[in-house]
Amino acid sequence: MDFGLTDEQQLLLESLDEVLERECPESYIAELDLNHQPPTSFRKAMHEAGFMSLGFPEEYGGTPVDAMTLVLLAARTARQGLNNGYGLELLQAMDIIEFGSEEQKAEVLGLLAAGDVPFALGFTEPGAGSDNAAMATTAVHHDGVVTFNGTKTLITNALQSRYLLLMAKDPSVADPRQAISMYLVPMDAPGITVNRLEKIMWNISDSCEIFLDDVTLPESCLVGVKGNGFKQLMRNFEMERLVIASQCLGLAECAFEDAASYAAQRVQFGKPIGQFQLIQQKLTDMAIKIENMRNFVYKTAWMLDQGVPLKSQGALCKRYCAMAAFEVVDEAMQIFGGVGVTVGTRVSRLWRDVRGHRFGGGTDEIMVHIAGRQIVKDHS
Repeated sequence: MDFGLTDEQQLLLESLDEVLERECPESYIAELDLNHQPPTSFRKAMHEAGFMSLGFPEEYGGTPVDAMTLVLLAARTARQGLNNGYGLELLQAMDIIEFGSEEQKAEVLGLLAAGDVPFALGFTEPGAGSDNAAMATTAVHHDGVVTFNGTKTLITNALQSRYLLLMAKDPSVADPRQAISMYLVPMDAPGITVNRLEKIMWNISDSCEIFLDDVTLPESCLVGVKGNGFKQLMRNFEMERLVIASQCLGLAECAFEDAASYAAQRVQFGKPIGQFQLIQQKLTDMAIKIENMRNFVYKTAWMLDQGVPLKSQGALCKRYCAMAAFEVVDEAMQIFGGVGVTVGTRVSRLWRDVRGHRFGGGTDEIMVHIAGRQIVKDHS
C-alpha cells in the first residue's frame, strides 16, 4: 500500500488550504460556535471552489473522486478546527443518487451544489436509536398518498435543511427490518413541528426534535423500494463511518498542534513546560495515537477504493479513531490546564465536539457489536 499523495490530491489540498485560510479562520469558527450558527458562508465558498461537487457522478454535474481523496479533504478541514465541516452532506446525497427518483435527484443535488444542506436524516427516536427495530414512527400508504405520525429526536441540521430523509415503519408489516421505508419529506409540510434542543457540543450544527402529526404527502416522496429503507441506509454507512473517523483524525491533529505550541511557550518553574518529561510523554503518546489513526483511516479508504470487503474494518476504524481522538484532545486539555476550559480557547471546543463522535454515526458499543460478531464469524 502506497499512501503517498497523487499530484491531483496535492493540488486539491493546496486549494483547500487557501479556502480555509481565507474563509474559515479560527475567529470565524469561534464566532459560529459562540452564536450557535451554521458555517453558511464557508459552505458557499466551498461550492464556488468546486469542492461540493466532488464525489458526484459526472451526469449530475459532479467530479468522481476516490474514497482516499474524500477522507484527505475531510481530515484537512477538521484540522482547521471545524467540526462536521466537509463530507457528511455528500454522503447523505449518495442515498438519493443511488435510490432516488430523477425529480428527487435534481432537487437534492441542486440544493447541495448551491451550498445548502439538502436534508437532515430522520432516524433517531426517543425510544429507538441503536435499536432500530424499536422505531415507532409510522408511514401508512392509502389512496396514492402516505401519512406519517411519530417523533424524531436529536436530528442534526434540521433547522438548516429543506427536507427530512425520513425513516418510518409500515405498521401492517410484522418484520421490523422489512417494515422500514425511506421518504424525502419537505420540512415545511403541514403537520411538521420542529423544536430545537440545546446541547453542549456541535454548536454549529443544530439538533432538534421533529413531531409529525398526520403529515400527508403523495407516494412519490418514497425513496427507493418500499420496505428496503434500512438496507438502503446501510449502503452508505461504511463511508459515513470512515468520514467521521477522518474528521476525528483532523480534530485530534488540531488539538495536538495547539497543545505542543502551548507547551513550548508556557513557562513554569523557570522553563517551558514542554521541557518536563511528563508533558513530553503526553505529547509522545498523542503523536502515536494520531499516527495510528491516520494509518487506520488511510488503510480503510484504500480497502474501499480497491473493492476489498470491509467486514469489521469500518467499525474498527470508527471506534478506534473516535476514542483515540478524544484521548488526544483530553490530554491537550490537561496540558492547557485551567486556561483550556476558558471561552475562546480552541481546545475547549475541540474537547466538546470530539466527544460527540463517540456516539454520533454509531456508538462505541455498537461498533463492538458490528465488529465483534464479524470477528467471531471469521473464526468459526
